[in-house]
Amino acid sequence: MTAASVPAELLADIARHGEETYPDECCGFLVGTATGEERHVTQIERAANQFDGQRRRRFVIRPEELRRVEEKLEGTCQSVLGFYHSHPDHPARPSAFDRDHAWPWYLYIVLNVAEGHAGPVDAFELEPETREFHAVPFRSAPPPRART
Repeated sequence: MTAASVPAELLADIARHGEETYPDECCGFLVGTATGEERHVTQIERAANQFDGQRRRRFVIRPEELRRVEEKLEGTCQSVLGFYHSHPDHPARPSAFDRDHAWPWYLYIVLNVAEGHAGPVDAFELEPETREFHAVPFRSAPPPRART
């Protein structure tokens, strides 16, 4: 299991996204680079919640949206590291639905939005053998330096 770093301004963007879509779940992509020890999220890409049902309790990102983001990243050193979504009026931890639809290795950030206000956020990874989520050590990182 690798740790994750996410710049504070990206966590704020995720929180805004969750508040904007409340009472429905928001969702999106975590983009960045991975080393052997840590995943460095350097940007987020919002996604449309395409769940065919009550979006207050579920989210789905269509495969074509994932392909679009992956194609956009081709030729760069960045890749999709995982996904984020909100839990309106529920804790910031994965649900059984989240577990059933998750893929190993990816980073999953879950944000609690209570009564329209962003709250706690946490990070998880799906263990491939047990199909259970485990908390990922994650920290709010300073913004990445511009490359010259």
